[in-house]
Amino acid sequence: MKERKKRKQRVIITGIAGRLGLALARRLHRRFDVIGVDRRKVKHLPKDIQFERVDIRRRRFEDVFRREQIDAVVHLNIMHDPRSTDAEHHDFNINGTKKLFELCAEHRVGKVVVLSSANVYGPDPRNPQFLTEDAPLMGGQNFDGIRDLIGLDMFCNTFFWRHPEIETVILRPVHIVGQVNNAPSRFLRLDTPITLLGFDPMLQLIHVEDLVSAFERALIPGIRGVYNIAGPSPVPLSYMLEKLRRKPRPMPEAMVRGLLKMGWAIKVSDWPWPELDHIKYVCMVDDSRAREELGFTHTHEIDDIVREILTRPLK
Repeated sequence: MKERKKRKQRVIITGIAGRLGLALARRLHRRFDVIGVDRRKVKHLPKDIQFERVDIRRRRFEDVFRREQIDAVVHLNIMHDPRSTDAEHHDFNINGTKKLFELCAEHRVGKVVVLSSANVYGPDPRNPQFLTEDAPLMGGQNFDGIRDLIGLDMFCNTFFWRHPEIETVILRPVHIVGQVNNAPSRFLRLDTPITLLGFDPMLQLIHVEDLVSAFERALIPGIRGVYNIAGPSPVPLSYMLEKLRRKPRPMPEAMVRGLLKMGWAIKVSDWPWPELDHIKYVCMVDDSRAREELGFTHTHEIDDIVREILTRPLK
């Protein structure tokens, strides 16, 4: 008598059309039945991945849970568009996440892994050398664009305690680099990046493929909680730019702030001026909990990151 083949666990990845979503999908589809969800078009997905083009806030998203037996959800579907209004950010990020978690509770999904960011702590001259997961989330003090991410993170923490039957994991990675189209990757690819006179903060970076590994570890049964995720040892901004053979232009902060505000107003720049704090103050995290409890280790060192930035342009 033939043994019945064991069913693969079925995992939903929201926001699969983004670069991180695609990288995660290419890794997870080898071990899981992956269902990708995004309101955007998606290209270059492995053929065995089911794709649903739907907004997670819409009723049609519920049909995915009704049709399929979902074992886990990886939630990457976070809006970061600096040109969108606060109301748009709140509706998509907060209300969309609430809808997703309600569906997970209703349909008894066993695991939810959520992408947050170490930016929720906020760069600040008063920060200790390394911030643990218990540190206050102060990133929204000077930057409105991060407040809804803090709200999302706090909501997920609340859900964690309200629904102990669901293993909820929140990952707070440092600056993600590699084949991702975000502010840190774009900044490090500038030939002549602007820096601030008198400031040379320490940087923590993580390669996108190492972050994918952290998500893999977070999906292990029994794992739950909040985890800072970091890569190689921190380095000064000046050291990183020197390794990349860049020619930075140090300028007074007031001048840079004025130029960014003007560029933003006339829509020739998509860099919000509050992001200057990231090249001014320190915001480093202690990732020992992830290394001890998740068994997470990074594989891309600073030299590997430098090599990729220099040899692989963003496509």
